[in-house]
Amino acid sequence: MQTLIDFILHIDQHIINLVNFFGDWTYLLLFGVIFVETGVVIMPFLPGDSLLFAASAIAANSQYNLSITIFIILFLAASIIGDSLNFYLGEKIGYRLTQQKFFGKFIKPEQMEKSKEFFDKYGVLAIFIARFMPIIRTFAPFIAASSGYKYKKFVKYNVPACITWVLLCCGGGYFFGNIPFVQEHFSLVILGILLVTCIPAIVALFNKNK
Repeated sequence: MQTLIDFILHIDQHIINLVNFFGDWTYLLLFGVIFVETGVVIMPFLPGDSLLFAASAIAANSQYNLSITIFIILFLAASIIGDSLNFYLGEKIGYRLTQQKFFGKFIKPEQMEKSKEFFDKYGVLAIFIARFMPIIRTFAPFIAASSGYKYKKFVKYNVPACITWVLLCCGGGYFFGNIPFVQEHFSLVILGILLVTCIPAIVALFNKNK
């Protein structure tokens, strides 16, 4: 867990290390992280928003020879394909997966319940909104399928959400990530991003307890 926290807080330096060591294979590696964070329901703790922001900030620096266009295309594909895989798993095995001893270590009942309550409250709009909420976005496709949503209905809201998410995160990183103040306080910026993305969940929890 300490390693994961360090990776998230200093994600820009870790991505730079990947670029220096793997070169163009970094594209595939980061695609894999977003795909797994989105598509494999047992990995909700992997970085999403912060990774897109940091990767795009590094792409804006010509020193590293990375393409923001390639990043946008790959991250968009990773999120859409990952969500589709996640939906398929929910449709085929649903909540039975959470009852397995091994998977139960990663999929906590309280996380599933919070996501289910989120769906009950916001309906189909939850598919769009969840894309911008860490952890919940990982469970959203799974729960949507388990709750009986049709894939066509899911895609109608999910694809625009993925496009908006990728453009906002990548655009923010590309245009603001190399501002001197942001570079000097990158860890604080990442914490700020995490806090902002958690606001909807905090508001929902507050409203529930009122």
